[in-house]
Amino acid sequence: MAGAGPIPPARGVGEFVVVDALPDAVVVAFAAVTHLADPWFLFVSLAGVYWFADERVADRPWRAGATAIALVAGGYAAVALGKALSAVPRPPGATGPVDVPAWLPGILATWYEGQLVSGGFGFPSGHAMGGAVAYGALAVLATGVWTRRRRYAAAATVAVAVALSRVVIEVHYLVDVVAGVGVGVVAIAAGLRLAGTPRIRRQTDADGGRAGRLDPTPVFALAAGLSVVAAGVAVAGGHTDEVVEAGIGVGTGVGGVVGWEVVGGDEPRVPVRVAVPGLAATGGLWVGADALSGGAIGAIVATGLAVVGVIAMPAVPRLVGRVGTSGN
Repeated sequence: MAGAGPIPPARGVGEFVVVDALPDAVVVAFAAVTHLADPWFLFVSLAGVYWFADERVADRPWRAGATAIALVAGGYAAVALGKALSAVPRPPGATGPVDVPAWLPGILATWYEGQLVSGGFGFPSGHAMGGAVAYGALAVLATGVWTRRRRYAAAATVAVAVALSRVVIEVHYLVDVVAGVGVGVVAIAAGLRLAGTPRIRRQTDADGGRAGRLDPTPVFALAAGLSVVAAGVAVAGGHTDEVVEAGIGVGTGVGGVVGWEVVGGDEPRVPVRVAVPGLAATGGLWVGADALSGGAIGAIVATGLAVVGVIAMPAVPRLVGRVGTSGN
């Protein structure tokens, strides 16, 4: 039963009194900010970093990029488990109807309404977690960009803005986003240790090329394992949508493990002629995974194939060349 756990369904602390007093323009702006941690946006952004980053961005960019993706996968798995365990609803405002500002043109009005209506359980916030993990991981691992202090400051700014946006558009309570950020911080710290980096405070180029020792495989495997547990909890609770979400996590974790086995680590950057169709194919599979008629099984298969494609993409030119050579 929803709300039967330790997290109360009514868990607000008066935050919406403040939010309701904000000008409409501020709410619209935060509705746009929340896209910075949409799963589709993180999927495209992290795939791009993984495919195109070079040694100017991070030591051993393949390992750094794949590890960032694995950390986000682990964070989502933890959120799926948390939502299945807590099973508490979102704020009442998340179900609509939405009071759309009269000055928004038609297409933006439709977009705005879609942003302010959200289903599923509310604790912890997946967007708050995603913003903390994705941008935090990049701040830790992209050691060739800016200084460590500037990277961390930028990551914290984006993460906090995303977390606040979820409260401002009233699809999460404040405690939901605080918990989401907390899950993200733990996911980064635990995931990096599991991947082979015992410390994250002094992640610098002079630190001996620590990224060269990163192995994303254990983190992907942990994400798959947590997602299996989340699926079991969701099945026991009769939460069908959460079972599909957990299935996406299983596919992501297994796909990451399989895909990383294909990559040698010394491949050149992914050519644009390979990346564009590759992103279209893998992105289509991943975004549509939870809409497939196959339910959880379809989500696992579709997401698994998508993530295998993303992680193995650097090896595609080599594999295609090998097939062409053997054919001759």
